[in-house]
Amino acid sequence: MSNPIRYEDRGASADKAEVHKAIAGEHPGLFPGAFCKVLPDTLTGDPDHCVLIHADGAGTKAILAYLHWKETGDLSAFRGLAQDSLVMNIDDLACVGVFGPLLLSNTIGRNAKLIPGDAIAEIIAGYRDCIAMFAAQGIVIESGGGETADLGDTVRTLVVDSTLVARAPRKQILSGDKLKAGLAIVGLYSGGRASYESAENSGLGSNGYTMLRHEFLSSHYKTAYPEVFAPEITALAYTGRYRMGDALPGSNMTVGQALLSPTRTYAPILKAVLENAGNAVAAVFHNTGGGQAKCLRFGRGIAYIKDNLFDPPPAFRLLRDNPAMSARELYRTLNMGHRMEILCEPSVAEAVIAVSKSFQVEARIVGRTEATQGANRLLLSDGKATYTYEL
Repeated sequence: MSNPIRYEDRGASADKAEVHKAIAGEHPGLFPGAFCKVLPDTLTGDPDHCVLIHADGAGTKAILAYLHWKETGDLSAFRGLAQDSLVMNIDDLACVGVFGPLLLSNTIGRNAKLIPGDAIAEIIAGYRDCIAMFAAQGIVIESGGGETADLGDTVRTLVVDSTLVARAPRKQILSGDKLKAGLAIVGLYSGGRASYESAENSGLGSNGYTMLRHEFLSSHYKTAYPEVFAPEITALAYTGRYRMGDALPGSNMTVGQALLSPTRTYAPILKAVLENAGNAVAAVFHNTGGGQAKCLRFGRGIAYIKDNLFDPPPAFRLLRDNPAMSARELYRTLNMGHRMEILCEPSVAEAVIAVSKSFQVEARIVGRTEATQGANRLLLSDGKATYTYEL
C-alpha cells in the first residue's frame, strides 16, 4: 500500500516528540540517563535516598471494556483496567530498580451518562486484586484512595489512571550510566502465561490501542456505538474485520479476549534478575510508548542492533500481515513480541534468561549494542527487512 495508515492519522503519537519538546526545559532529575525521573528525597532530606513519582494509565483500552459490557452485559472486563493502569507505572519504576514499598493514588474520569457506578466498583475491586497479586510476589503497594470525577463534557466513556510514589536508596537506582557498546539485549516475551498469571496473555499490553481497536474491530462498532471514537477520524475508525466475540486466528482467544488481556507485569522477574545479576545489568527498557524504538532515548553514541526477534504473538502477526499497515510503523508503535528488555554484560545473559524462564516467561538474546558516531540509532531486522530508526 503506497500510503499505509500511521498512528498519528488517528490522533495519537508513537514517539511523543511534541511532549518531549515541551518538557525539554525541565530539570532531568538526579540521574538524567535513567528510565524514570529520580528526585532528591525532599520528604526527609536524606542525601542517601531519592523519591520517584510516576503517573500512567490504561489509555483507550478502557473503551474495549465498555464495548464488552455493552455487548454482553458483563461488567467484569472493567476490573482488568486497574491492572493495566497499575502495571504501566510499576514496570516503568522497575526499570530503574525500584520495587517498593509503593504508595498509590488513582483517578477515574467517566462520562456518568454512560458508565454506571457498578463499573467503578469493578475497577476498585480490580485494584484490590492486583495489589494482592503483587504482594504475593514481594512487591508492596499501599493504596491512599483516589478521585472519581464525572467529566461528561470531556470524557467520551472512561479514563483510568494511577500515580505511584516510592522512596529508595540512591545506590539502588539503575542510572543508565553503564550503557555502552558490547552489551547483550535480552528480550522478555510478551505472550504466553507467566507463573503469576491466571490465564494466557495476548501480549498486547496497554499502549497503541488507538491503532489496535480500529485495525481489529469492524465498522459495526462505529455504527452501534458512536461514542467510542472521535468524529475527526471517522474515515479511519473501526476499519477491521472482527467482532469482539470472533475467534482470533492462530490463537485460543477471541478477539475481545486478546484485546482485553490484562497488561503483564515483568516486575517479579526484574526483581529476581537484579537480586542475582544486578551489577552486570546496565539498563532495563519498557517498550511501551515508542515500541521497539524506545531505546533510542537512552545512552549516547549507541547503535542498538535487534536482529533476533521473537516471532510475534498471533494478534501482532495479524497486524504485520495486513497490507494496510507498515511494518516499520508497527515496530515503532507496539512491542511486537517483547515488551521488556534487559541490557546486560554478555556473560550473564544466559543467567538472565534462566531467571525469566523460571517464571515461565520465554526470553532470548534479541540483539546487542554497538558504538556509533553521533545520534543513537536502532537497526531492527524482522526476517523480511531491516529498518533504521533515529530520533
